Amino acid sequence: MESSLPSTQIWDSGDSAERKNEAKNYNEVMDALPKVKGLRGNDYYLYQGFWYSSFFLEGLMSVHEHFNPQSTDIFVASCPKTGTTWLKALTFAILTRSRLSGSTTSSLLTKMPHDCVPFLEYHLARNPSNRDLAIPLLSTHVPYSCLPKSIISSSCKIIYICRDAKDAFVSLWCFVSAHQMSKNVEPLPLEEAFEMFCNGISILGPYWDHVLGYWRASLEFPEKILFLTYEEIKKDTAAHVKKLAEFMGCSFTLEEEEEGEVQEIISMCSFEKLSNLEVNKNGKHRLDTSIAIQNSLYFRKGEIGDWANHLTPEMGARLDDIMERKLKGSGLKLPR
Repeated sequence: MESSLPSTQIWDSGDSAERKNEAKNYNEVMDALPKVKGLRGNDYYLYQGFWYSSFFLEGLMSVHEHFNPQSTDIFVASCPKTGTTWLKALTFAILTRSRLSGSTTSSLLTKMPHDCVPFLEYHLARNPSNRDLAIPLLSTHVPYSCLPKSIISSSCKIIYICRDAKDAFVSLWCFVSAHQMSKNVEPLPLEEAFEMFCNGISILGPYWDHVLGYWRASLEFPEKILFLTYEEIKKDTAAHVKKLAEFMGCSFTLEEEEEGEVQEIISMCSFEKLSNLEVNKNGKHRLDTSIAIQNSLYFRKGEIGDWANHLTPEMGARLDDIMERKLKGSGLKLPR
């Protein structure tokens, strides 16, 4: 999710003079970068081949300077609106299941997934210790080539999710438009947003380059990077829950499988369950910023193929053609 925040607003008013000086330096870097207007009318900055809002870019520059991962950390990585919320819920539920016994309730029932799994370029940019060290699960929207060297050169694992570009675009546009309308701001027309997306201009885009970066890294480091698609997980969720557990080093025991633990996690993390929780119907995310977002906006439909309700067949074919050309020779074929 992008932000219309001025870059310095990622820091609290009580931050140290050193932090405020860093923010000033970040502003100077951004002032020298190419920029265009983004979906909200705010500036996108071209940094190392990808488009960032000031909010994300300042967060990225901060973690490059201050963040050091644990060797056991696992990152859920994605381009925005490609299944991040669901994958966070699944990985969190899988990784923390041994904590749950008796009357203990999963945090997923009282906190939305983005608050259970902290964002590298948001939560940890503000405070590198802003995490539960006992749960080695973090998340990021940062492209692979832009990740801090401390992550890439470590033994950390990465789970990446992507989806059909048409659904990714529609989900992003609907999300941003709904947030704009909640603030009585007229959203950018779909046709204009689509043209930008096809030209590679989207938050953390070009989309195809974001996907390709993690795809190629997964081929080079298959033991460290698990590459998934939203469509594959939807098709056989149980198999992927077990695959995720194995990759994260916490495979299900035969006893757990026989007792229905896999299905319990799938049910708890289902769209129907999560979208109807009180915290996700009426709560808000990022309350400590000027862009508090209604949690309900993260639970729109959770469907495959919804693009057809928003794009013409010609628009769909155009984006398919672009993706086919961009992915040619990579060995990757995304669902379409």
